[in-house]
Amino acid sequence: MIDKAKELETKPVKRLLWEYAVPAVASQVVTSIYNIVDRVFLGNSGDGNGAIYLAALAITFPLMNIIHAFGSLVGAGSSARMSIVLGRKDVRWAEKILGNSMLLTFFFGFLFVVSGYIWMRPILTLFGASSQTIGFACQYMYIVLPGMFLLTLTYNLNGLIRSSGYPTKAMWIMIGGAVLNILLDFIFISIMEMGVSGAAWGTTLSMATAAAISVVHFLKPSSFIRFRRHAWAPKFYIFRNILAIGISPFSMNVAAFAVVAVLNMQLSKYGGDNAVAVYGVANSAAGLIFLMLLGVCQGMQPIAGYNYGARRNDRLREVYRLTMNVSIIIGLAGMLSSLLFPRTIVGCFNSSESIVSVGVPALRYLMAFAPFIAFTITNSQLFQSIDQPWIAIVTSLSRQVLFLIPISLILPHLMFNATGDKADGVTGVWLSCMICDFLGAALSLVLLLTHRQVFRDGYVPPERKPRKEAGPKDGNV
Repeated sequence: MIDKAKELETKPVKRLLWEYAVPAVASQVVTSIYNIVDRVFLGNSGDGNGAIYLAALAITFPLMNIIHAFGSLVGAGSSARMSIVLGRKDVRWAEKILGNSMLLTFFFGFLFVVSGYIWMRPILTLFGASSQTIGFACQYMYIVLPGMFLLTLTYNLNGLIRSSGYPTKAMWIMIGGAVLNILLDFIFISIMEMGVSGAAWGTTLSMATAAAISVVHFLKPSSFIRFRRHAWAPKFYIFRNILAIGISPFSMNVAAFAVVAVLNMQLSKYGGDNAVAVYGVANSAAGLIFLMLLGVCQGMQPIAGYNYGARRNDRLREVYRLTMNVSIIIGLAGMLSSLLFPRTIVGCFNSSESIVSVGVPALRYLMAFAPFIAFTITNSQLFQSIDQPWIAIVTSLSRQVLFLIPISLILPHLMFNATGDKADGVTGVWLSCMICDFLGAALSLVLLLTHRQVFRDGYVPPERKPRKEAGPKDGNV
């Protein structure tokens, strides 16, 4: 069955990218549905609390980003590492990566679930919760927190299912969970009128179902990578390999948490709960384009990683160019749709004029430079795929930490002081996002040019120096 993975080295690159990118895009988009569906149902609830519900869920974004960051730390690192190992035709090593990634997932899951329950209220207050939103935000997170652990488990196993040659199966697991989430939200919110708790229970139960199906895949004899006894022995060099690659998406998600927290505080300062609610809406809509871009790049990752490990630099170069072209097209489509139809997009979440009037310019600012975001994301995923974690970290964090946080703290203050109008402070927040998209892409280009040698024919990737990096032996259990 290892022939399933060997297809990454033999099939035409265009066909491979299609086979891997479409399921990855679908998986990323439906993952976002876990949050978006809650916002759509709650934002349009008939009890008159739609705007408050949206603001409360927007407050939970940073905490959920932290949890998702741990999922990406293990999931992205283990899937990228498995692709490289399978490129070296080492199935036993790949099984050890599977088992050790599960150990890491359980470890981090225990930490954030326990910590979340202990410090939930002060954390959400720090993220900008007001007296009106804190109750609903806590109510949602108390129920959904265990489900977020299950989502990180699914994220990890889904990436490994895709990397081991089953991209379509990985897609259907995520789609099934999302469809179930929509159905449960309709039942719990629209029919049973359970409000925020209904949204949380719908999300948690659907996450549990997707996690269970993902575990079953690696128990079946038909899967050539399976849970075996030797794979569960903790190996610190495997932990290190997983975390070294996963630190890039982890850092990006932690940075996203910091950015959302800072922007929520700035928006609350200049625009109140309505501005925070608008950011939750605009961020969810823009997030769909971001996740489509990430899905395409994740479709590239097993192909690029496998061929990098197999020293097929010609195929690495081809899949990178093709992925970049597709990503930029998606970025352009997102930019145009947000510029031309912003009222329609924002109105899907909440149709009140107070939300739409602020949400239209917000969405336009956030998506004006979407093609630049596409360029940055593609390069970051490339560096992960070719085992350059520290360059991937710099690429990922430049836009959010190096540029966006300081500019979003300074620019709104300057614009407000210049006019005395708080609305200009809100506009300054949106402008900060647009400026940083350009600056992040510029730095990404510089870093890409310094590593262009990986695309040259005859380039040999350097072997990792630690002795155990040569791979586990049959007796090393």
